[in-house]
Amino acid sequence: LSMKDSGDGANLAVSSQSATAAIAAGTDVVLGAAASGVTRNIINQITGAGIVEISPSNTAPDLSTWKDNGFYFRTAPSDTLQGRIAANQILQDGAQNVAIMYDDNSYGNGLLAVAQSVLKKAGATVTAVANTEGETNFGSIVAKVTAGNPDAVLIISYDETKKSIPALKAAGFSGANIYLVDGNTIDYSKESFATYLNGAKGTIPGGSITDAFKGRLKAKYAKLNGGKELADFTYAAESYDAVVLAALAAQASGKATGAGIKSKLTDVSLAGKGKVNVTSYAAGLKALKAGKSINYDGYSGPIEFDKNGDPTGAFIGIYRYDAKGVNHLVRTVAGNK
Repeated sequence: LSMKDSGDGANLAVSSQSATAAIAAGTDVVLGAAASGVTRNIINQITGAGIVEISPSNTAPDLSTWKDNGFYFRTAPSDTLQGRIAANQILQDGAQNVAIMYDDNSYGNGLLAVAQSVLKKAGATVTAVANTEGETNFGSIVAKVTAGNPDAVLIISYDETKKSIPALKAAGFSGANIYLVDGNTIDYSKESFATYLNGAKGTIPGGSITDAFKGRLKAKYAKLNGGKELADFTYAAESYDAVVLAALAAQASGKATGAGIKSKLTDVSLAGKGKVNVTSYAAGLKALKAGKSINYDGYSGPIEFDKNGDPTGAFIGIYRYDAKGVNHLVRTVAGNK
């Protein structure tokens, strides 16, 4: 096992170097990249080398039909689902004049297309304003966003959100009418604008994970990081399940190689007659050693990979911020892509 930096969309050379190093080391499975745009940069390189790539957090819709020879999988649902549910939440809350501020990259454009389509079909007015990834000056961007007096603002972004939210606050927009997505629905309690977000909502793929599971993750994180506390569990379940699925696929095929894991990865995720349903690696290993076929259902959901390596059944959590800038799960919406 080795850890390599995938970088971000602002410096794709980092991911290229890491992918080259992983291939040279004879890697069989790559877990990642975290961002869809980064995966776009390395997916041909990795899958072309016969290595299985599993991302726990890629959500760009175009990755579903990427020509990857069947070596690419993801445990997070496509933004086709998240974009629809985020838009429906905005409509459900009564907004009809919506501004969308989005990163001009594969992630931002993918989510924008789905959310905008759903909102417009419902009769809402939509104004979309782009910003570059890594943008720091949001004054003029927010001026465009608020020019039409929107009753909701959807922000599709990553770290840039920590700059755009203060700009919205300075412009006098209501923090309770801000909507976020998986890239920025995080704990903002240590930010100066924490209280401003009271009532804001966000979406994160995945359902509710248990306190026991969180406790295990916290303990391991603290041990590996000098006692630091893990506070963000976004895509934690999807990451865990990706590792377990890869291990079970290797056991099922009898070959810990890219080709071997690929050949069984879908099968161990699918329910079926005569299969043993398992929810842990230990249970799956026991069943496989007994000559049984298995269906792994994980912390992120039933998974059930389709022919594109996408989870066909998935959940999106709707979160609401309190007066301390902390997001809390309100409900989970089941759906498929």
